Amino acid sequence: MSQLKPTLTHLDAIPSTPGKFKPDKSSPYSLYRLRFHPTLFPRFTLWSFLFICFIVLFFFFSSPTNPTTGNIRRSLKNTGSPPVSLGPNWERRVRASARPRSKTGFTVLVTGAGGFVGTHVSLGLKRRGDGVLGLDNFNHYYDIGLKKARSDLLERSGIMIVEGDINDDVLLKKLFDVVAFTHVMHMAAQAGVRYAMQNPGSYVHSNIAGFVSLLEACKKANPQPSIVWASSSSVYGLNSKVPFSEKDRTDQPASLYAATKKAGEEIAHTYNHIHGLSITGLRFFTVYGPWGRPDMAYFFFTRDILRGKEIKIFETSDHGSVARDFTYVDDVVKGCLAALDTAKKSTGSGGKKKGAAQLRIYNLGNTKPVPVGRLVSILEKLLKVKAIKKVLPMPRNGDVPFTHANISLANKELGYKPTTDLEVGLKKFVKWYVNYYGSKKKSAW
Repeated sequence: MSQLKPTLTHLDAIPSTPGKFKPDKSSPYSLYRLRFHPTLFPRFTLWSFLFICFIVLFFFFSSPTNPTTGNIRRSLKNTGSPPVSLGPNWERRVRASARPRSKTGFTVLVTGAGGFVGTHVSLGLKRRGDGVLGLDNFNHYYDIGLKKARSDLLERSGIMIVEGDINDDVLLKKLFDVVAFTHVMHMAAQAGVRYAMQNPGSYVHSNIAGFVSLLEACKKANPQPSIVWASSSSVYGLNSKVPFSEKDRTDQPASLYAATKKAGEEIAHTYNHIHGLSITGLRFFTVYGPWGRPDMAYFFFTRDILRGKEIKIFETSDHGSVARDFTYVDDVVKGCLAALDTAKKSTGSGGKKKGAAQLRIYNLGNTKPVPVGRLVSILEKLLKVKAIKKVLPMPRNGDVPFTHANISLANKELGYKPTTDLEVGLKKFVKWYVNYYGSKKKSAW
């Protein structure tokens, strides 16, 4: 399958008002002398041509999104009334997507539905008969073509994705007015540990402000939905006690990403305590699999090995192996659905708490850490290509040397039990990768 190219939606680089031609009286090109200076006409022609091109491009790229597609970008802020595309037909499509197939099915809003885990969770919910409506802003953190391909997959499965931002409180209110969601599966976030050093504001915008915006919408809804959201194993930070348990300290984040996820857990506690929202946080441990994220090591290792490019393998300061608790996406989805199934109802109404509400946090990992070197060996075997490796000391970019999940609590209360071995999971990923990118030699980016 070939990648879909991202669509330009604005012309930020072009000034909103074209410059005017102001002749200088002292210039030989002043208006009363135009007929005597024919060299000016090519300049007029050039500026006229550029101006016309600007007008054409402006109208072309400002045209509304095709209402027949599933991915509709909407921001209702600062508008007097909803756009035509958010009228009755749009509302009917939203309700149809969110309608469960049975009376016992849930009605679920999945944020970040165009993301890696969000896509798999959405499909898992739909397959078992729940109603699902997706929400995603399709940001450009990584290949937007991959995100659009995932959304096309959801659309073919009968899942509509509204393209919008969780910080758009007016859009959220509109969605909650149209659909009485029983549950919210909050997967939207600015992901990635290293990118926080380049664009820290995006993490605050999505992981903190966006989470608060969503919780505000849930707080005001009547009835209030139960919420399951994606935290991260990164919250364990510099914790040296292994395996990581939900009871361990999480006040030593090693990255801004980890800090925003930890902040999310504290914010969740606040909304649970004050407003009676039922909230379950899930700490994911290095999720991998088909339709994954290109910024993850297993993904870009695969790409670079196939392209014959050198891959960098990091080691600790004492030359030890960096290890991760790689968890296959299907196992994580089972944990997400189990958390949804066991979530109790929120106890608030109109933003006011009427009783104690459920507040939970679980590790979702594989509980079998694997050295990164072993990951590379498996990929070499599956790809039948020898990797060009360069071993380097781990940089100070927020990464931690190891992750290891204690999943006993999730096993006890959710029945969570991962079953996918790393080699089996990587085999499925490699098969998808080769099919998606067309051939083993084709670049992922």
